[in-house]
Amino acid sequence: MSAPPVLAIVGATGVGKTEVALELAEMLDGEIISADSRQIYRRLDIGTAKPTADELARAPHHLVDVAEPDEIFDAARFGQLARAAVDDVTRRGRVPIVCGGTGLYLRALVEGLLEGAPASPELRSELLRREEGEGPGTLHALLGVEDPETAARLHPHDVFRIVRALEVGRLTGRPMSVWQREHGFRTRLLDAVVIGCERPRDELAVRVEARCRAMLEAGFLTEIEELWAAGFSSELPALRSVGYLEMGRMLRGEVVFERAFEDFVRATMRLAKRQRTWFRGQTDARWFHPDRERGDIVGAARTWFDNSWHGPISTSSAHSPR
Repeated sequence: MSAPPVLAIVGATGVGKTEVALELAEMLDGEIISADSRQIYRRLDIGTAKPTADELARAPHHLVDVAEPDEIFDAARFGQLARAAVDDVTRRGRVPIVCGGTGLYLRALVEGLLEGAPASPELRSELLRREEGEGPGTLHALLGVEDPETAARLHPHDVFRIVRALEVGRLTGRPMSVWQREHGFRTRLLDAVVIGCERPRDELAVRVEARCRAMLEAGFLTEIEELWAAGFSSELPALRSVGYLEMGRMLRGEVVFERAFEDFVRATMRLAKRQRTWFRGQTDARWFHPDRERGDIVGAARTWFDNSWHGPISTSSAHSPR
């Protein structure tokens, strides 16, 4: 049996993926499955740019608000829940559209992960902090010592896969290359066609700064304070993510607002760069400007639908109300 087809919309934070996914969901009578490692958490609303009430009215969303901020939630769990959502959406005759910027989540959904290889959010955070503190390439050099075979096939900027390889090696005592030789390549669980959204860096930078300001105007600082007041530690991985970490430092009086905001914008741009690098290196996405090439995106989605689903798309793209 062939793998079920899904359409994935990927790209850096702030690039405009959401509007593209919503338009395609309306056109294809689809439902959106979020592939965002922070939107899974309840209470983290403003700082994760969760879908608004208007956006939820345009298309049903899955994998949003499925865990508390202090729950351990990894890519393996995401893959299980997301595949169940894909099955549910497909069974009801609707089109699953995956949208998000967390590359490892997309991989877990489409390809699955190595069985038996554990994960440690604490170790992962420690490694990422080391890369940030000591500079790009630090972890790749470390992997070259611990697992030369895996390091040789990974780009030095492919931080996510490098971190995973180090994590597997340290937690199991066996290099990732050994695991892969023993377990072989996994069968693709889903037939994913990937559309990437990207903008020139200076254009994205303007959007990111405006987005960060809009979050603050919407009450982001209050959201952080309410999370703390509810007993969620600022040291939780979810609350050390972009935005929550930088603005949290300001709320604790460690830095002034202007510095915290600059750090917030800069950290968001670093995240965007990592996301773009990952998707460029790890997927066969077709890349488009989400505004100027929207017609091309729609055309690619129509072609995918016609080739993967029975029957042409209705040109009356209205989505049935719920």
